[in-house]
Amino acid sequence: MRNFAKSFAAVAAISALALTSCGREDPGTGNEGGGTGNEAASGGFEEGAAIGVALPQKTSENWVLAEQLFNDGLTEAGYEPDVQFANGGVSEQQNQINSMITNGVEVLIVGAIDGAQLGSQLQQAADAGITVIAYDRLLTNTENVDYYVAYDNFQVGELQGQALLDGMAEKGEGPYNIELFAGSPDDANAQVFFDGAMSVLKPKIDDGTLNVVSGQTEFNQAVTQGWKAENAQRRMDTLLSGNYDSEELHGVLSPNDTLARAILTSVKAAGKEIPIVTGQDSEVESVKSIIAGEQYSTINKDTRDLVEHSITMVEGLAAGEELEVNDDKSYDNGVKVVPAYLLEPQIVTKENAAEAYADDPTLSEIVK
Repeated sequence: MRNFAKSFAAVAAISALALTSCGREDPGTGNEGGGTGNEAASGGFEEGAAIGVALPQKTSENWVLAEQLFNDGLTEAGYEPDVQFANGGVSEQQNQINSMITNGVEVLIVGAIDGAQLGSQLQQAADAGITVIAYDRLLTNTENVDYYVAYDNFQVGELQGQALLDGMAEKGEGPYNIELFAGSPDDANAQVFFDGAMSVLKPKIDDGTLNVVSGQTEFNQAVTQGWKAENAQRRMDTLLSGNYDSEELHGVLSPNDTLARAILTSVKAAGKEIPIVTGQDSEVESVKSIIAGEQYSTINKDTRDLVEHSITMVEGLAAGEELEVNDDKSYDNGVKVVPAYLLEPQIVTKENAAEAYADDPTLSEIVK
């Protein structure tokens, strides 16, 4: 069983130190509607209503794509989109959300920089009768979030962990030397990715199949502040110089493509043989790297599908409908269990890239 409650506790502890997930709880604390949302959908609203979309910093191609998709999709559906990035940080996102509330948005879709830092803004949204949808990242420590739409992030981690094992097995028998990287501690998803991967990797660490040479096996040892490539590359440089003078590195768990490329840059600069490196997000440069035989894997989480379902939720709210959810028990944000709609991620390696990206107008050209 996935222990998201432990993940949340770890995030909260780290967040208290570093600026600041999900949880299994008694199902009775969650939505009792048996697969529907909560009462936020009961009112409905007019066509042409303003919809606020608060996105984080532009740390990956998928966030940039989401901006375009939300603007185009909401406009086409007959709404007035207000889509903003908070490249200046948490305080900028707080101000942007305040502005959206003042301007009278009917729905607020939030991809948070730090999901624990928006409590007062979300309270204002609730007071104004605005429905709040957490997009991709769970909003934590607040009762004022109505829905969560995302890919199954624990499953993402599981797929990454299995891909790491599969890739190393293709090169030869173990035991294998590996290192672990995690995302930013202020992103609630980072712990969930890591826990999903460790559910696969820890039994192999315990039985000696895997050896984390640095000894850094805990989330708070593996984090990459801000999801910044330079932070991952700096840590990889340190790990290599301190632990791999004569040892061979066989694999690296990377939580996304940006960090995977930074890790590979470090390995190449050190003159080491390229290990198996995982990723996530299907970024163009990483897909090229996979086809070239360098990065081993990524995760396909099609942003088009995630934005499309978010807009479907807006349309349902406009019609006064109860929204479909497919997980109303797992996502404990520390205050409530948030009804969630989860999409299924897909592991991508060189072998299945052509099939995985057949419908992607950009990536399909790269993997021909």
